[in-house]
Amino acid sequence: MSDFRARLTEYLSQRGQSSDVEQLTPDASTREYFRIDWDSQKAIACVYPEPFVAAEQSYLNVTKLFESNGLPVAHVYDFDEGLGVIVQEDLGDTILREVLETSAPERREEMINDAIKLIARIQLATQNAYDTGSIAGRLKFDVEKLLWELNFFREHYFETLRKRPLSDEENAALGEEFLELCRELEDRATVLCHRDFHAANLMVDPSGNVRIIDHQDARIGSVTYDLVSLLLDRVTEPPASGWLEGKRRLMLSERECLNLPKIDTEDFAYEFRLQTVQRCLKATGTFSFQSVNRGKTYFLPFIKPMFEIVLRTLNRLDKFPTLEKVVAKEIENS
Repeated sequence: MSDFRARLTEYLSQRGQSSDVEQLTPDASTREYFRIDWDSQKAIACVYPEPFVAAEQSYLNVTKLFESNGLPVAHVYDFDEGLGVIVQEDLGDTILREVLETSAPERREEMINDAIKLIARIQLATQNAYDTGSIAGRLKFDVEKLLWELNFFREHYFETLRKRPLSDEENAALGEEFLELCRELEDRATVLCHRDFHAANLMVDPSGNVRIIDHQDARIGSVTYDLVSLLLDRVTEPPASGWLEGKRRLMLSERECLNLPKIDTEDFAYEFRLQTVQRCLKATGTFSFQSVNRGKTYFLPFIKPMFEIVLRTLNRLDKFPTLEKVVAKEIENS
């Protein structure tokens, strides 16, 4: 029996609950998930690698923030700090990503639009994140964080995965361009973001509603961060520019419906492109690391489309020549 399962068994025994559990498969997580019986209903138990302090536990903190702002997250039933266990509402097994892959085009667009509406509602909770002292309101996509993600990409794509590091000259030039990109994005970090808002982190519950999961890393970031993540994460081919433009318009419309500050359409498009470059490279670094270090090679097919999206975006921005050259070379050699 694994340590995770053993601690869960101990927890269930202490709570007088059934020890019959079903282990679920995590994605890129260090946590383990189990479906359990809880007071005559099903629930999900998340078991962490180590004990936690509830007041400092980001999942509990951000769940409280999201729930208090009417966002559709799983309700937390109970937790145990010492055993590292959180028990929460069972949202079922239907991941939005799987639904999108099998749905008719009209239904697919409807569900993507529903998810975009959720992004606007998350942004509406920004002031509350500050006012309540939420962990999410105290974290930010600043230069340090954004640059760390880009350097993580540089290390794990070129060195860990491809095993062909960049030249000193390329590294120096990329470092300058990365810093310029991160400074621009830090200046635009003004709203609450989920931080990993893609279709594998959204569930469709038994009532057909889109529900938010894996929100523990929420922080302040750009208005476009979650939208880029939703529309461009783990795609097999770059989406049409016109389609992306339509989704950006919907996002701006939803913000206006919620009386959030109006944003110029062209400025929003520019910010979306900046964030696309950073977020897609960050994702490529994650895919590279997970594939090599954790054996999750199913991430590999997403790398080339990420580069294609980045290159198309860099062509539009026309301001990061070294990165544009490096990415074009990787596509040519893939």
